[in-house]
Amino acid sequence: MSKPLILVSNDDGITANGIKVLVEAMTALGEVIVVAPDSPQSGMGHAITIGQPLRLFATDIFKDKGIEAYKCSGTPADCIKLAKHHVLKGRTPDLVVSGINHGSNLAVSVLYSGTMSAAMEGAIEGYPSIGYSLADFSHNADFTHTIEYVQKIASEVLTKGMNKGVALNVNFPPKRDENIKGIKVCRQAKAHWEEEFDQRRDPYGRTYFWLAGNFVNNDKGEDTDVWAVDNNYVSVVPCQYDMTAHHTIAQINDDWDI
Repeated sequence: MSKPLILVSNDDGITANGIKVLVEAMTALGEVIVVAPDSPQSGMGHAITIGQPLRLFATDIFKDKGIEAYKCSGTPADCIKLAKHHVLKGRTPDLVVSGINHGSNLAVSVLYSGTMSAAMEGAIEGYPSIGYSLADFSHNADFTHTIEYVQKIASEVLTKGMNKGVALNVNFPPKRDENIKGIKVCRQAKAHWEEEFDQRRDPYGRTYFWLAGNFVNNDKGEDTDVWAVDNNYVSVVPCQYDMTAHHTIAQINDDWDI
């Protein structure tokens, strides 16, 4: 039997440490093809490139592993689209994986995440998809403790499948002295960023702004992704691209004079 075809992408760029770990983990599970941004695309959300050309170049960055890889000038979502329409040449991936992101994508951060946009684009195309993130923003973050769980979750999806239109948002706690306790299937925490903009001046005296702020979690539930990662579990949140607030349809129809 042929190996499963696994498409790998990310938002930190094709040279990031996290994607190297993810590629290594996926080679044990199937045939890997990489299409990833040529530079960091964090916080791009589900942006796509429509006003300028997209460029795609083959790269030998994973040549030592015999893996076909491409770097793209666009966003993570662009990478999945180009993979489908150009790179895969009619083949259908059995799994799309994105990451491993340098930094968490918990709670509302999933909306801004380039990592999850690649996974969600895969889900839109009907492919089983997973986005992986590590709650450690350090450039030299240690990913070694994630590999076992990266492979376990991917293996479950490959063997048992997943509902159409769903992408898994997987977050790992940072490396700690104690081992990860296990996996929790969670809901997204009702938490948010309290943002502020630091106003500064460049060497020419011109004003610019730098986004800053603090992550605020007032959700005390023990079934959330934030709780799981804070308590040294791997969080798994099933996400969908249908953003309809179904519970509000009846309320609008009943209350509005329309």
